[in-house]
Amino acid sequence: MEAGGLADSLLSGACVLFTLGMFSTGLSDLKHMRMTRSVDSVQFLPFLTTDVNNLSWLSYGALKGNWTLIVVNAVGAVLQTLYILVYLHYCHRKAKVLRTKSTQRLSFSLTIATLLTSASWTFYGFRLKDPYIVVPNLPGIFTSFIRFWLFWKYPQEQDRNYQLLQT
Repeated sequence: MEAGGLADSLLSGACVLFTLGMFSTGLSDLKHMRMTRSVDSVQFLPFLTTDVNNLSWLSYGALKGNWTLIVVNAVGAVLQTLYILVYLHYCHRKAKVLRTKSTQRLSFSLTIATLLTSASWTFYGFRLKDPYIVVPNLPGIFTSFIRFWLFWKYPQEQDRNYQLLQT
């Protein structure tokens, strides 16, 4: 295998790994919704936008015959649809909107995963010289840095109801 082919394979693998990692961050929200039987601290919009994004990329991957895009986005679409269905099952008719200066509702692990995923797909698009892969992933990098800034400006507070065990 030549050096360019090896680099492309490694980058493709990194894209798949980081993307599947990003999709799996919703599993903690899924567990939380099932345990609390509510959606109090879970945001719906990331599930919806990621699902629409997965379906769009799945279509593009099918048009290009790119199995990296097809496989990762098929898995992502299934997971995001599952998250949406569970969310809809547990959501109540009255939605609360809290305007606070708190990052408690932001997922730090999702922010890291989004940065790694968007960056790896951007590099993959550069390697393929495909602006249709590069351009849509640039906002993910940009918004990740905005969220990192928010985490720095408004650090998450420890849960006040949690008490350390005394020995």
